[in-house]
Amino acid sequence: MGKALYDVPAPAKLNLFLHLVGRRLDGYHKLETVFRFIDLQDTLNFERRNDGQIVRAQETLSGLAAEDDLMVRAARLLQQATGTSYGVELDCIKRIPAGGGLGGGSSDAASTLIALNKLWETGLSRGQLMRLAVQLGADVPVFVFGQNAFATGIGEQLRAVSLSPAWYTVVQPNAFVSTAEVFADKGLTRNSKSVIITFFDGWQVASRNESKKETSSLLFGKNDMEPIACKNHVALDAVIRILRNNNLHVRMTGSGSCVFVEYDNFTTATSQNRRISGKLLNLTHGRKLLVKGQWLCQGLDYHPLYSWLK
Repeated sequence: MGKALYDVPAPAKLNLFLHLVGRRLDGYHKLETVFRFIDLQDTLNFERRNDGQIVRAQETLSGLAAEDDLMVRAARLLQQATGTSYGVELDCIKRIPAGGGLGGGSSDAASTLIALNKLWETGLSRGQLMRLAVQLGADVPVFVFGQNAFATGIGEQLRAVSLSPAWYTVVQPNAFVSTAEVFADKGLTRNSKSVIITFFDGWQVASRNESKKETSSLLFGKNDMEPIACKNHVALDAVIRILRNNNLHVRMTGSGSCVFVEYDNFTTATSQNRRISGKLLNLTHGRKLLVKGQWLCQGLDYHPLYSWLK
């Protein structure tokens, strides 16, 4: 063993809106979205090995094969790209729920690339790491980019965007939404009108005064995947309906199943978060609870590891 990096953060993200604007010839969907980092995060640990082996701590992501672990794949990709002789022992303390549309696996992969670039002293730039990141998944590059971003293409074409301070109630319904299932649904629309970043910026300014009249912040646009996910998952649909019936602006993030409500100040966020808990606590559908988890999160301006790259 050699050097180590402990308590490396891997933050979750929200898609503040998600518009599908077309489909490429290769089958990938063209989208427009704004990614926002939040302070719900996984914690990663890395111990450098001198034998070139990439191994996982025993307790890391039990039940997930190494070939499917994005941290392992990220480490192998960086190792192959740079020719380093170092290896690593990886450990992950999971807090971001898997399959919730919060980008936990993608964030873990990006933090692995950033941390090992430092630990292995491979010296790649942010741009070089982003080119590796896209090979691991469309959501991975934004975490390497390190700033809240307006994304186009398949989500890999990024422009930094300035977002107002905000807090979020994030709710995880008791449902697992398959991204592939949503994309394969014949009812999914892919013809949302394209928007430009300056239009989103202008909407933010115009909506601030209007939002002050509301229980929660107004939300730009829509999530084109939300109606399909709700149609196929009763718990998700029920949670969204309950929150909307309580005059809250709620949206699904990514392909689900997590949803969020945005607030422009901490005091309102705290009181409304308690109110949401009261509305959703112990509600069931059949014998299952409607909600698996709930978090009060702060929006971040930058990824916690932003300063680690140039």
